[in-house]
Parts: sequence; structure tokens; C-alpha cells
Amino acid sequence: MLYKFPLTSGNVTRFFVVFNLVLLLALGFVVHNSVNAWLTEKRYAMTDVARAMQKRIDAYRFATWQIYENLATSAAGSTPTSSLQETRLRPDVYYLEKTRRKTEALIFGSHDSSTLDMTMRMSSYLDTLWGAENPTWSMYFLNGQDNSLIMISTLPLKDMATRYKESAISSLVDGRRAEMLQQANALDERESFSPLRHLSFQNDHYFTVRTTFNQPGHLATVVAFDLPINDLIPQNMPLENFQLRQVAALPSSTDQEEAENSQISLANPNLEIAATLPSTSLQLVYRVPVTRLFIDTLHNLLWPLLSNLLLFLLSLAGMVLLRQQSLRPSENQSAELDSLRVLNEEIVASLPVGLLVYDFASNRTLLSNKIAEHLLPHLNLQKIINMSDQHQGVLQATINNEVYEIRHARSMLSPHTQLFMMRDQDRELLVNKKLQKAQQVLDRNHQMRQQLLQNLGHAINVPLEKMVAQLVQLSQHDHNEAVLDVLDESQGLSRLVDDIVLLNRLEAHDWSPDATVFNLQELLDEIALESLPLMRRKGLSLVVNNHQPNDEMRFGDRRALRKVLTTLVHYALTTTRWGKISLDVKTPEQHADRLSIELVDTGAGLTVDELANVDFPFLGDTSQDRYGQASGMAFFLCKQLCKQMGGSLEIVAKADIGTRYNIQLPLALEQRSVEEEEKILDGVTALVEIAMEDVHKIVCRHLENWGARCLTPDERISGQDHDVLVTDDPAKLTGWALLLAEDELGHHALNDQQYRVNFNLSSALLDALLALIEKQLSHDVMEDNTETEAATPLMSGGYFQLFTETVPDDVKRLYTESAEKDYASLAQTAHRLKGVFAMLNLLPGKQLCEELEQHINVCDDSNITNTTSDIDAYVNQLLQQGNQ
Repeated sequence: MLYKFPLTSGNVTRFFVVFNLVLLLALGFVVHNSVNAWLTEKRYAMTDVARAMQKRIDAYRFATWQIYENLATSAAGSTPTSSLQETRLRPDVYYLEKTRRKTEALIFGSHDSSTLDMTMRMSSYLDTLWGAENPTWSMYFLNGQDNSLIMISTLPLKDMATRYKESAISSLVDGRRAEMLQQANALDERESFSPLRHLSFQNDHYFTVRTTFNQPGHLATVVAFDLPINDLIPQNMPLENFQLRQVAALPSSTDQEEAENSQISLANPNLEIAATLPSTSLQLVYRVPVTRLFIDTLHNLLWPLLSNLLLFLLSLAGMVLLRQQSLRPSENQSAELDSLRVLNEEIVASLPVGLLVYDFASNRTLLSNKIAEHLLPHLNLQKIINMSDQHQGVLQATINNEVYEIRHARSMLSPHTQLFMMRDQDRELLVNKKLQKAQQVLDRNHQMRQQLLQNLGHAINVPLEKMVAQLVQLSQHDHNEAVLDVLDESQGLSRLVDDIVLLNRLEAHDWSPDATVFNLQELLDEIALESLPLMRRKGLSLVVNNHQPNDEMRFGDRRALRKVLTTLVHYALTTTRWGKISLDVKTPEQHADRLSIELVDTGAGLTVDELANVDFPFLGDTSQDRYGQASGMAFFLCKQLCKQMGGSLEIVAKADIGTRYNIQLPLALEQRSVEEEEKILDGVTALVEIAMEDVHKIVCRHLENWGARCLTPDERISGQDHDVLVTDDPAKLTGWALLLAEDELGHHALNDQQYRVNFNLSSALLDALLALIEKQLSHDVMEDNTETEAATPLMSGGYFQLFTETVPDDVKRLYTESAEKDYASLAQTAHRLKGVFAMLNLLPGKQLCEELEQHINVCDDSNITNTTSDIDAYVNQLLQQGNQ
């Protein structure tokens, strides 16, 4: 059974609506295609014009160089021809007489015969260049030798200069001279372009290319060409609509990208089609008024538009006629109006403030709720209006011992209708008191939470520290991977508990910096040593580059700085899978009391969620590897610590490149008394053969700070001796040498003459050097001295005099430094004394110095004092023996 379409009023209306929509869509598609085709045609035309202009600019760049290099320079260095003649047209205006008249030349200003010869050469060259050209061409040459201006053009210059005095030619030349002088004075501008210009008496459009050539000892020479564009513009594109703009220089596009060189933008009320000239800072713009585009579209689509309009009118007429034939009575709208009125009354009644709309023309209430009706008998509305005009529409009134705030506003639709809003202030005060009480409860809850976290952290820390210590001892005896994993997890848990306790103290304002004097290099050695196990497990490289002296002392919170650096280094180790991590420590120029610490890794970079953790902890997920996951509160904690110490933390991350952590901290430089003392490695010459440039700089800086002299293979003279070789290549190890590594826990002996040492640990590097030098000195003494001299080295030769001049002063320095608790200087003095005793084969003194070094490492003050006294007694005994 066939389906019959019901011919009802609704169906007919829907049919005509769909038909009209289809007509409108078809009309829109036609208009869109027409406008798109028109714009595409203009874009391609603009691309062709821009390409032609670019070729013309390139050609006249070459011509500019030819004129300056070959014609102007050769003319300046050659003997002028006496046959050249010139005609003086006006004061300081000369016309060059010549046989060929394709171009004519004028010289403005005083000049000599070489300028006349140069003008003839350039005019002959341009006769050949412009011989087959019809447009108007002009060239201007501002001579830096005598400041004269040469104009060569295809215009009849002689007739124009004679006929139009002080008019066209004068204004044109004066304008060009001003532009070229401005170009010559611009030191950073070699080439410039002018906007499009119009030559009125020739109806030519052109632009000027100016090129500057600097000559030592003379003014700059400027060459300018007026390049016409009439022959490049299509006839259907008016020249008046073109503009030439200066934009930022763009890279030249390839043939495949030429279509992208043009762009269309809407600049009300015009439509702009712009094409970029690739090798210049120019952009050719064709401006089309939107009305012109609309008129062209209507002209092109006149018949389709008329046919669509006719069909549209016919469909509307048919729909109206059919609906009139089957018109049904309209639905009663009173129910809808009643529902809207009820809804309006319900909204007004539910407002928490009193609302009153009063019409003063008819003295009746238009709209109100119960609060306004209750207050209306007690209010003088006219008085409220008069007073509100003086108080910006806000008043306070007391009604039945209750304070109300009354706001008044006038209706924009009806000037006699006024709006009043009454708010109970006493109820708001009660609400504010409740809010204050709730805030007090919240503050109390925060305080209880802070106390809970602090006590919980202290309770967990004690057993956790014991467990970590036991795991460390177990890992030293058992190198099982499972034990190392458990140790990493326990250390991560310990760090997390410490971070929570410290952050809780920061939030409670219970933490303040504990400033002390500390050695910066020792702190960096501790951080490098602490991060070494995880770095070795992941196969990463760590480079600690301290640009400050090794013995430099800073005044600040050492524990807070160590916490920040260890946290960021551990985070960088977690986010880095391969590559290296660099830690640079510098002092900004002219700010010796500040430190700039920069930590750079080559990881995958931080995500946006991770960077959000800088402002608040655990806002986003953090990176993780197979050894653990980074802490979500690390960045926030480090930023707060830096802020408390008066510094700042800045994190910059780039995807697949890495992350840069920049720390700026005020750490005052501790001023120490200037004492001229011998450095620990004075007189030692080290041959440094290190392939990595960063490591080479770090090691040389350490050696020079300790007083050693550094030599490179390029600086070393043939046959020049050195005391020790420092290298990172095992194949180059010869003689007394140190092998540098980045995964060594300290230093250890490869054999009697060679050590392997971690270059990131300055203390280990110094200990290895001193041990190597000590062995070298002992070896030399044993070889050089006889058996008798070996038995009593102190009494032979000049050793006793050297002993009396150096050792007693060092013993006094031991007492002074132990009293000041300067452990770094105390360790160096003890090490120097041990070397002297070893060189003189005084084993009891050497053993006492080694015992003193052990006490210094654990900071045992009582044993340090006792051992120092023993050394002093032993030295006095030796002095008495030598004096006898």
C-alpha cells in the first residue's frame, strides 16, 4: 500500500520552509564559490606581481653593485677624459652633454672632472640597461667624495630643468637628497625601500631602492633607483589600490610555498590581499573595498540571484495562500501570560531582600513582596528619593529598632516608576558572626592538623631512620638488587616524611633560617656523594661545576640549602633516563653576597601538571622511573625554602630537551683575615690531559686554587718535567698519575703510582693528589739518600733548618685553627705536616698527623686538642735533639 503524504497546514509549512532553506543554502554556496574564485584569482595575481617585483629588486641590486664597484671606483682611480662637456643650467645644476640620448644626466653641487667622467660611465651603462625599456627609470648617486648628487633618468631632464624652474625637478631632487642623507646617517641600515609613489606628469607608479656604501675617511655613498611597477600590474587591478609596507624580514619561500606567500585579511572597511617579497622586508598589499567586492559579486551572479529570489518569493506566496485557506484559530495566550505572572510573583516572593516597585504617577504599588509590604507603612518614599540622590542611591534607616539598608533606582522605561530594595543589616551581622565562628573552628582544625602531622612525623622518623641505617649496612655486605630497591624505597619514604614535617613547619610559621658559616665546596661534595648510588644504577653522568674558590666560606642556612639541592637533584635523576645532569654554582657580577645555582638535566622535560606543583603540592601527577616516583611536594617545598631564605626558584622545562632549575640565594661571603700562607700544592706541576672540556675546566680550577701549576699537552715544552699526570683516558696512564671518573665513591689506588678518583669530589681529589705526592716524595728520598742519611734525615744537609722554619709555625696554626673550629683549614695544615714528617722519614710524627686527621673528620674536639699537644711535644723533642 502506497504511503500518502497528508496535506495539512503544518506539513505544507514544513515543506516550504525546507524548500526555502535549500534555496538559501544553494544561493550561499554559489556566492561562496564566486567570492572564493575571485579571491583566488587575486591571490595568484598578487603572487605573480610580488615575484616580478622581487626579480626586479634583485636585478637592480646587481646593477647597484656594478655601478659602485666597477664604474664609480674605476672612474675615481682613472685619468678624466678632457673631451667631456657639461652645461650649467642653474647655480649648482649641470647638464652632461652626450651623443646617445636614451638617458640624460644632471649633476647637483660642486664637483670635479672625475665626477663628470664617472657620470658619463654610469649614463653609458644605463643607456645599455634601459635601452629596450619604455617606462620611466631614474637613478640617483650621492657621491661620498664631494657630496654631489648625480641624477640619471629617461626623462627629458634638460627641458624639464629649463622649463619648470624650482618646481618638479627641484622638489624631486631635494626629496631624494634628503632621503639619501638620512640613509647615509643610519649606521645600522644598509638597504631601505620607500613606499609606492606616483609620478604625476607621467602617471607612473614606482618605489625607490636605496643602498649605502661606507668608505673609510669619506661620507657614505648612497645609490638609489626608482623602479616602476606599471608594467607589472594587471590591467584589471587599479594601481591606486596598491600599497607597499615595511614589515619584519621574512625567509625566502620555495616554489612549493609561493602560494602561501600571500594572505587575505579584513581591515574594515577594506579587504586586504598581501604578498610578501621573500628576500626583503616589504609586503605588497592590494586593498579592495568590501562594497566593491559586493558589487562585483552581484554583477557576476545577477541572473542566479534573480532566479533564486523569484523562487523564494513564489514559495512564500504559496505558503501564505495555503495557510490562509486552512487557517486555524490561534491558541489562547492568556494561559501563558498567567503562568508568566505567577512565575514572576514567585521569584519576587522568594527574594531574601525586600523589593518594592512604586508608580508615583498613579500612586500605586506595581510589585512587592512580604518584606516590602511589612516596611511600607513606616517609610516616606518621597523623602527616601530626595535623600538617596545625595548619597548615591544608598541609605540606612531604623525601623522598629532594626537597621535596614535601602537602595533606590529609577526605571529607564518609565520615569515615574521607582525601584526600592530593603536589606536587613542586623541579619547580615548575625550571619557574619556565624562566619567568624566557623572561621575560628577552621583555624583550630588547621592547628590540630599541623600538630598531628608534626607529632606523627617525629614518631615515624625514629623507627624509619633505624630501618634505613640497617638497610645501608646490609647493602654494603650484600649487593642484591632487591636489597637496593628496598633501600631506595625506604630512603624515599624517609625523605617524604621529612618533607611533610618541614612543610608543616613552614605553613605554621614555625621555621626560620638557621644561619651559620659553612664551606660551599664541602656541601657540594656531600650532595654529589649522596646522589652517586642512584646515578650509578641509572647510568647517568653528574658534573658539579663550582666557579668559586674551594675554601670560600658562606654565611647562611646550610641545612636548608642542602635540602633544596638534594631534593632537586633527586627529582632530576628521576626524570632523566639518559644523558647528564649539570650543577653550576656562580656569583653574579657586582653581587658577591649572592649565589646563582643552576641545575640542568637532559631528561624528557616536565609536564604542565608537574609545573603546577610549584604553586601547590600534589596538584598534578609526577614523573616516575623503575626506581621510584618523584615527590609531588618537592617543587613547592623548595620554592618555600628559597623564599624563606630571601631567594627565588625558577623552573623552565622544554619537552624532549630537559629542565633548567635556576636558584638565586643571598648567601653572604664570610670575610676572612688575609694571611699570606703557602698553598697546599705550591710547587706542584700537573700535566692535564682531559678530553671533556667541562671536566678539564673543573679540575684545572681545583688545582689552581690549591696552588698547583697546570699544563696541557699543547702548552708543554718538549722534555718539560711534571709531577703528576691527570687524565680521564685509561690508555694514557703513565708514571705518577690520577685517573678521573664520575662513578667513584672517593678514590682508590690502582697501583703504587696511580689512583682512580671522582672529579666531582674535591676532597677526594685533594686526598688522592696528596697521597700520590707523599708516595712520590718518599720514593725520591729513598732513592737519593744514602743509608746513613736515611737513618738521620733531619740532621743531614739543610733539613733541620727547613724543619725549624716551617714546622713550629704549623703547630701554632693547629692550636689557632682548633680553637676557631675551622676544620677545613685544620685538615689542610695537618696534611701538610704529615707530608713534612713523611719526607723526613719521621714515622711517629706521621702517625700522629694521621690520627689527627681522623679526629678532624668526625669533629672530635677533645681528641683534636690532645693529639695537637702530642704533636707539639714531639716537635719540641726533635728541636732539642737538633740543637745539641
